Amino acid sequence: MRVLLLGTAAGGGFPQWNCACALCKSGATPRTQDCVAVSADGVGWYLINASPDIRAQILANPALHAGPGPREIPIRGVLLTDAELDHSLGLLMLREAGGLPVWAPPAVLHALRDCFPVRDVIDGYGGWEWLPAGSSLGSLRVSVLPVSDKRPKYARSSTVEGPWVVAYRIEDPATGGVFVYAPCLKTWPDGFDEFVADAGLVLLDGTFYSPGEMSGATASGVSDDAQHVMGHIPIAGEHGSLRRIAAHREAGSTTHWAYTHLNNTNPVLDPGAPEHSAVRLAGAELPLDGTEYKL
Repeated sequence: MRVLLLGTAAGGGFPQWNCACALCKSGATPRTQDCVAVSADGVGWYLINASPDIRAQILANPALHAGPGPREIPIRGVLLTDAELDHSLGLLMLREAGGLPVWAPPAVLHALRDCFPVRDVIDGYGGWEWLPAGSSLGSLRVSVLPVSDKRPKYARSSTVEGPWVVAYRIEDPATGGVFVYAPCLKTWPDGFDEFVADAGLVLLDGTFYSPGEMSGATASGVSDDAQHVMGHIPIAGEHGSLRRIAAHREAGSTTHWAYTHLNNTNPVLDPGAPEHSAVRLAGAELPLDGTEYKL
């Protein structure tokens, strides 16, 4: 199984267009918005999330280029972890595919029809299928774990029950490779330790480094609990994900851990920052766009 990281930044990308903070002006390597492609054979690829940067991401990765026929494409479908705009707006860019299957939790399928009618728009461009998450992707097996009830701002008035955010575990029976993708974790949820067991690669929510990061990030009155409201567990701190990774490593786990969905406020974006070094010393990676793993 091949896992290709198309984008590794949170919503808005890095640097963020409307931000002049020290990090955004630092010259650190730019990152596009979070998105992944997986393939069992390197021929047919499935996207996990569809970022607003999807066109540029496809063109930047030859494995996803069209061909050999004039209108042949290697993309076979899309899985959505949630209904956030930075994970679903790319569907509008993919309308030219002429129809693809899209798998997502029922609440997400509802949001993209009744709260933000992406489905109605895209359905006019071909035979799209909207399916509940959990189906296999060709020879790849897919498992789903609900991880959060956090709904997008545009769907706050919805009364539909969650889960609104899920993580995916994708297994390749041919190689034994296991990949877990969890770019949005409000907490370290019940059952997640078992969900990542024996995974070769876990790509985790790395939105914020510290618990109070957003409170000092702007001058616009961001509250101390902003990160909890936004639905993202911090990397560091007493309840951060780095401590959970350490526990797995101490128990003898050989899982490869990496962070994605990095917000423009996160100091780990700077390779010279002590926070970047702390993550690497703890045994986790901070891969750039275009990084590929083979499992």
